[in-house]
Amino acid sequence: MINGKPLICITADSNSRAAAPNAPRDLWLNDFYCEAIHNAGGVAVITGERNPEEYAELCDGVIMSGGPDLEPEYYGETVLNDTVRIDPPRTAFELPLMQAFIERKKPMFGICRGFQMINYALGGTLYQDLVEQLGYVHFAEGLYHDVTCTKDSVLCRLFGEKFKVNSYHHQAVKDPGRGLIVTARSVEGIIEAYEHESLPIIGTQFHPERMSGRWSGDKTPDFAPIFDHFINMTKK
Repeated sequence: MINGKPLICITADSNSRAAAPNAPRDLWLNDFYCEAIHNAGGVAVITGERNPEEYAELCDGVIMSGGPDLEPEYYGETVLNDTVRIDPPRTAFELPLMQAFIERKKPMFGICRGFQMINYALGGTLYQDLVEQLGYVHFAEGLYHDVTCTKDSVLCRLFGEKFKVNSYHHQAVKDPGRGLIVTARSVEGIIEAYEHESLPIIGTQFHPERMSGRWSGDKTPDFAPIFDHFINMTKK
């Protein structure tokens, strides 16, 4: 805490997918995340790719942000096709970061890639490419679809049983990890949200930071309350 506000570290993305070989590695983050945390009363701390234990000691919670794919070798598969684009240095940092937060039982919020990373860290698996494996398109600018939530879930309490969300992913959770309770699915049955049965962990496959506050629109709820909820988790 600083001035009564929780410190929330947010994992950074990189230029690895666009950079030329041997180019300097740049780290960056869309401001949507920082703005959502600020508006909810927290202080955003963008991570470097070192010192995972120290981040877990320093910060009150972590957002595992969106980005590229997790290497399939981690869950016992080989790369399916060229839609699978990975960032090994990011994964190498995020795995011990998640473990450090889990060990300390500090809150984690997984979004898109982060949703999938937490699932893997708890023993789950992924669909590598929804189009090839299931025939569903869930990645397109301006694409929205319905999700249905389980009753008494965090999402249901905040937004109701059914609402629309954005869709920016070509991968998805296949088998949920240990202790993860599925709390929302798309109309096709794709897992869109979970909560942990005992640890302070929540996650969404969709991007609520892009539909929060001034970025909310008439197609979806304003998702600012889920960031309020996460900040409240860090204060318990």
